[in-house]
Amino acid sequence: MTVDGPDQLEKLKEIGAICRDVLAAMGARVAPGVTPLELDVMAGEMLAERGATSAPKLAYDFPGFTCISVGDAVAHGIPDDTPLREGDLVNIDVSAEKDGFFADTGSSFAVGKISPDLQKLLDATKAAQRKAMFAARAGQPINVIAKAVEREAAKHGFKIVEGLNGHGVGAWIHEEPSVSNIYHPSDRQKLQEGQVLTIEPFLATQSDQYVEDADGWTLRLDKGGFGAQFEHTFVVTKGMPIVLTA
Repeated sequence: MTVDGPDQLEKLKEIGAICRDVLAAMGARVAPGVTPLELDVMAGEMLAERGATSAPKLAYDFPGFTCISVGDAVAHGIPDDTPLREGDLVNIDVSAEKDGFFADTGSSFAVGKISPDLQKLLDATKAAQRKAMFAARAGQPINVIAKAVEREAAKHGFKIVEGLNGHGVGAWIHEEPSVSNIYHPSDRQKLQEGQVLTIEPFLATQSDQYVEDADGWTLRLDKGGFGAQFEHTFVVTKGMPIVLTA
């Protein structure tokens, strides 16, 4: 969607803050022995307290309030009762709706103490998201986002998982345009002032492709290894982005 006035912006800020707070609370609980299902139940309770609805449940009848992906799973993981293990990575994606407005955010977290290489993966992915988001200004080609992600991934020696993209958001959870993390010079779309987007790089240690689990939801790295994702919803301006989920 494109923001049309201050009332819409305030509604987007409200749902963005809800998603931010739920993600932060879940991340604070991440530790060895905690289960994704415990985290997800907490998320459902927090969303209900704030008058919000899980977007994956609303839009896709997803079997969880949030997506929680562990280890070589990079996206759309179903929260289960398998305890988190020391040294692993877990990705939590929180998206929700309130009063007809949607926001979407995500983060990868360390479970206990992790290796320096995995910490480097987290730091590089977070930096790629931030640099790409701040490059996304009205009038610029949309592929400046992918340029920024590719630059950061190459600098640190990580792969970009193809086909996992950011997207438009606001009036629905997934809207046009698709926001690629891989540079396509032929993509001549321009970023528009007031456009509401997510940017969510997926970087990985070994794989640039994913495969879908038999559960029909979970996406795993096809060659194993670890992946990370960071995501914010923001409004495009001619200057600094209005970050709704930070």
